[in-house]
Amino acid sequence: METESAQPIDSDEDSVLIEQVRLTVATTDDPTLPVWTFRMWFLGILSCAILSFLNTFFAYRTEPLIISMISVQVATLPLGRFMASALPTNKFVVLGQEFFLNPGPFNMKEHVLISIFANAGSAFGSGTAYAVGIVDIIRAFYHRKISFLAGWILVITTQVLGYGWAGVLRKYVVDPAHMWWPSSLVQVSLFRALHETDDSRMSKAKFFVIALVCSFSWYIFPGYIFATLSNLSLLCLFFTKSVIAQQIGSGMKGLGFLSFTLDWSVIASYIGNPLVTPFFAILNVYVGFVIVMYIVLPITYWGFDLYKAKTFPIFSSHLFDGHGQVYNVSAIVNEDFEIDMARYNEQGQIHMSMFFALTYGLSFAAIVSTITHVVLFTEGTEIMNQFRASTKGKIDIHTRLMRKYDDIPDWWFYVLVGASFLLSLVLCIFMKDQIQMPWWGLIFACGLASIFTLPISIITATTNQTPGLNTITEYLMGVIYPGRPIANVTFKTYGYISMAQAVSFLNDFKLGHYMKIPPRSMFLVQFIGTIIAGTINISVAWWLLSTVENICQDQLLAPDSPWTCPSDRVFYDASVIWGLIGPKRIFGSLGPYSALNWFFLGGFLGPLLVYLLHKLFPNQKWIKLINLPVILGSSGYMPPATSVNFNSWAFVGMVFNFFVLRYRKRWWQRYNYVLSAALDAGLAFMGILVYFSLSMSDIGISWWGTDGEHCGLADCPTAEGVVVDGCPIN
Repeated sequence: METESAQPIDSDEDSVLIEQVRLTVATTDDPTLPVWTFRMWFLGILSCAILSFLNTFFAYRTEPLIISMISVQVATLPLGRFMASALPTNKFVVLGQEFFLNPGPFNMKEHVLISIFANAGSAFGSGTAYAVGIVDIIRAFYHRKISFLAGWILVITTQVLGYGWAGVLRKYVVDPAHMWWPSSLVQVSLFRALHETDDSRMSKAKFFVIALVCSFSWYIFPGYIFATLSNLSLLCLFFTKSVIAQQIGSGMKGLGFLSFTLDWSVIASYIGNPLVTPFFAILNVYVGFVIVMYIVLPITYWGFDLYKAKTFPIFSSHLFDGHGQVYNVSAIVNEDFEIDMARYNEQGQIHMSMFFALTYGLSFAAIVSTITHVVLFTEGTEIMNQFRASTKGKIDIHTRLMRKYDDIPDWWFYVLVGASFLLSLVLCIFMKDQIQMPWWGLIFACGLASIFTLPISIITATTNQTPGLNTITEYLMGVIYPGRPIANVTFKTYGYISMAQAVSFLNDFKLGHYMKIPPRSMFLVQFIGTIIAGTINISVAWWLLSTVENICQDQLLAPDSPWTCPSDRVFYDASVIWGLIGPKRIFGSLGPYSALNWFFLGGFLGPLLVYLLHKLFPNQKWIKLINLPVILGSSGYMPPATSVNFNSWAFVGMVFNFFVLRYRKRWWQRYNYVLSAALDAGLAFMGILVYFSLSMSDIGISWWGTDGEHCGLADCPTAEGVVVDGCPIN
């Protein structure tokens, strides 16, 4: 990589204040590097297709494996260099335009665009389009029909709509230096490690290869040979016949006390990569988890038996009747795909596990606290400061370097959002019998997404945590339009995922900002990649739903079947709670959980209390770091995330982003993000190899070490007289 000249960073610039950025991002640029190359388009489209297929395929597994763009970065580097050495260097003329198949050495900017291409269809790191879940629950859980065309329109429009919101907000959450988007630094570090010359004894590239080989080699044990290493629960091993001990000790179905993992996929799944998340955000998330899991839950379950909690498992995403049995949802759905009130009254109210109920209350508080927090704390004033700074021309070094490139015309965003909105209207008007949502629901959902994108983008850009709109959108549509489960999840997807895609798009633009990628190139690659990825997502889902018998039906599948669809299970339960039954019959005057609505008030007042403490004690800097949206929203990942995910994630994150960063800063600067990338890549490569070489051929191992965490009693109720298959009678 050539050494490029650039203006030095001014000492008073905001970028200096973000230590991680200063330690990771280069302040130089070479605007002559070609980006619109045949290599970029070929490898980008190929990577997008392969990654979309694999991530959709693995999304149905009990332990979903998300293959991130890091794997693409590693795999495409040798391919790009091979093409640079093998392709002809001749000049071609097409339609009067000159171009080269091989314009020179494979460069870092091409590599960045290929990786963005591959990751384009992911809903902020989820691996596949969120709207595929609607098709899954219609076909696999409700056993109804939806056309491929309706599913395709759902996927494409919900992915693309957010681009409009993103385009408007770029100047507020991409250009400012204090909006540093921590997750993008992993990519920056890896790109620099792979491309820049490093003559030290342990270069970043050498360290990456060593760590990747170690990660790749180790995952054969928790991923295949010794699966119990993924969830080691010591209390379950010591107390094999005690329900309460297993509830306390199970990392998958309980509190996770003395439970741990030796599996990186468990550490980094659901909550994100702990090596990427800033320490103060880790602390906020874990404080929220500890309060809920180790204080509130035991008191409400064992202490007060709140909502007859002991009648049900302590931790479960299933829905239950009043006798502790799994609720027969299919019995209360009529031929019009709406609730049958006579059968519902006969079967009785729906109940949830105590933890599932608590997570809904906390999600109420989290979404309200997001608005209060952004208004009260520095982010609100920073937005105004950035607006004033943009009019005065005050910019940091990275923004100054990006001014060399043509910016994206605003009308590009307006055309995209307009076309997506019109296509969505076609779906809601002419295919309403399949998705149930009326046209006015689409307008309402888009309005919510556009309002919340800014505050949620700010929180993501500074904490690496993204509060979701899923619960608030479910609640609103459930009140306004109850009894229709698919209308509810469709509204949620348009309201929530269009916002999430906007945040994802902004995150990619920040990566391009750090890597000095021309903005128009970033935009077109992201858009084209999203169309390709969305089409492959729905195609693979359609294939699996049509060929895998009893897919997602955990009670009908073989015990060792991987096709249990944990995320779709939670998605389905939400459609029942909010759409089919409706919040009025669960959280309202006709339901058992109406007291949870007080969490809305708590979410509003909480940041105000923190703000007052900050004003009363301005010298106590730690008070300002209390981020209630993150604390309250931490349990929003649960279920399907479990306590072993949180405990292991927090432990690893604190080790690296507190102790190592503080006491071994030079090591952290050189290797932290490189290690993160290597662990992800090694896991992904071995996961792919194991599945296609062993699992697909039904070549398995059966022994004590592959029988899970050995906490078979953890999901049993503890109330007297409740009889559940496989559980002791109390």
